[in-house]
Amino acid sequence: MKKNFHIVLISFLFSIVLWVFISLSNDYYTTIEVPVKIINFPSGYSSGSSMPEKISIKVKGKGWKLIALNIAALQNYVIPVGQLTGRRIINLYNYLAENQWLSSDLEVISVTPDTISFYIERISGKKVSIISALNIKFRAGYGVASPIKIEPESTYVYGPVSFLNKLEYVTTESLGKDGLDGRTTKRVPLKSIPGMTYKDDAVIVSIDVQRIVEKSFDNLLVHIVDIPKDRNVVLLPNRVYISLRGGIEVLGKIDTAQFNAYVNYREVVMDTVGSIIPHIDIPENTSLIFIKPEHLRYIIKKF
Repeated sequence: MKKNFHIVLISFLFSIVLWVFISLSNDYYTTIEVPVKIINFPSGYSSGSSMPEKISIKVKGKGWKLIALNIAALQNYVIPVGQLTGRRIINLYNYLAENQWLSSDLEVISVTPDTISFYIERISGKKVSIISALNIKFRAGYGVASPIKIEPESTYVYGPVSFLNKLEYVTTESLGKDGLDGRTTKRVPLKSIPGMTYKDDAVIVSIDVQRIVEKSFDNLLVHIVDIPKDRNVVLLPNRVYISLRGGIEVLGKIDTAQFNAYVNYREVVMDTVGSIIPHIDIPENTSLIFIKPEHLRYIIKKF
């Protein structure tokens, strides 16, 4: 019985293989999506025109050919533009011969869209700033303690003149980080723009992450600025208490000499409620939480 089982199993597997082979010898239809790539620009020219990212191609062929087509590495539908410049209107059917991966054993039924248009323009260069595109989640209680540094801060972009005229900056690729709780430095590529190239294709992004804390400073003297020589203003009280938020290392280096608390004399004479809110200049990379007292009363004296 066991000997017969092996014979039956082999016969069954052979039948399946034979059935699959016969089935795949029939004609079938399938639709594939492929990117469009323009090549062979005239020297010194390019295109930044917006085009469909992919086109749909419906083909007919033997089953085994269609399977090979779908499991093969993703191909581009290439369009060589030659020496013509300006606006081009391209019928995609006319470039089947340039895309030999669509072999003669396959019949192209349709291409969607069947026509695309774009401009071919002279290439120029422009220096623009670089902005980081970050998607960062910090560990609880942590945050950015100082401005994010990008090196270099700008780069030259080369591409069609009409697009460069509208371009004010370029961005990095999205940089995702979770649970960040310390300084980090990472090389991040610039986000690609169709038809554009960069002098620097990547930047170094440095992020100063620290524990975010609060610190209070008291007995800050409030000054009166721009006061006439024949006037004097007495503030009641003339000292304030403030609280700041920032990175633990940033706040740890701050002392009261780095603050400037003041009231402008013009604001005093324009006041109609009998009290004034002082201005506080605080160190970089910190934020003011509160001032106490928030309103100061005053007395104006004339000599």
